[in-house]
Amino acid sequence: MSYEKVLQAKQIIVGTKQTVRALKEGKVQEVVIAEDADSFIIDKVLEAAKEANVPVAKVDSMKKLGKACKIQVGAAAVAIIC
Repeated sequence: MSYEKVLQAKQIIVGTKQTVRALKEGKVQEVVIAEDADSFIIDKVLEAAKEANVPVAKVDSMKKLGKACKIQVGAAAVAIIC
């Protein structure tokens, strides 16, 4: 499951804006998005990941993804950095 990948990653970027920026800079190895996030929020991330040819993993919960990132709020998108 992708929560473990996020927990084990040495470096991550949390948040949609930062993830899109990192994708455009070519720094991202993999993107993890929460399926319960609003589609208009994650559509930008999915589009940027497709353009950058970066794999996207989906998880079921923003809350659990945020917890895996060690933050107190939910996370819609997380980038695992190379």
